[in-house]
Amino acid sequence: MKIREAPVALRVVQRSTGRAAIVYRRQGDAQWRDRLHRIAALSPLAFTAGALLLRDAVVHSASANGDSRNGRGRNDPLRVLTTGAFHPLSADWGARVACFALVSTGLRDGERLLRAASHFRAAAGTEAAWWLGLVTADDSGRALRALRILTEAVE
Repeated sequence: MKIREAPVALRVVQRSTGRAAIVYRRQGDAQWRDRLHRIAALSPLAFTAGALLLRDAVVHSASANGDSRNGRGRNDPLRVLTTGAFHPLSADWGARVACFALVSTGLRDGERLLRAASHFRAAAGTEAAWWLGLVTADDSGRALRALRILTEAVE
């Protein structure tokens, strides 16, 4: 899949505290052009906790479109997640990653982030897309809190 066709994209960046990521979603702008808009950023702690989710998203999105360049079958999840360029994600995996990024914002408990990432790895893509719609709405405080509780990111 090319980045121009991807509904969601992931960009891995190197910060002074470690690797982090930014999740983008394709939306129209004021001039009716499709552009990637930032949804949320993954902190280095959330990036480490969700490394398997991110690797699966990149690998499955690439393999669903016949592209096997991203190191499918390798054991190191960070080898697939190279810094710099955007990684195109399918709609299903992109919704899962975007929900994880929104849930993990501001959280600092590594075990709970790991648990939330495993819940999103097992979640259905349509369910994640539904939650993404709720969480990105204007009054999304309750929906975000409910999603954090359901994925065991908080108590």
